Amino acid sequence: MVIKMIEFRYDTQLLIEGHDLDEDAIYDYFVENFKGDSLLAVGDEDLIKIHYHTNEPWKVLEYCASLGEIHDIVVEDMDRQARGLKG
Repeated sequence: MVIKMIEFRYDTQLLIEGHDLDEDAIYDYFVENFKGDSLLAVGDEDLIKIHYHTNEPWKVLEYCASLGEIHDIVVEDMDRQARGLKG
């Protein structure tokens, strides 16, 4: 049995609530400053939904917290899931 390693281990999802949020600027910041894939940054000036696969979710959370209040935070270890484990 061959187990494929996942390049970006953590599925990171959250909401950013704030004022004058710019989904395009947030998207661009992710691309320029974080390694990962499957980026989704959608919403409006008051609420942005983030979905991102990365090996450093704490950096994503720190950046997003600098933009506004973050909530509905989910960080799932996709490597554990691929091995049939919870979490």
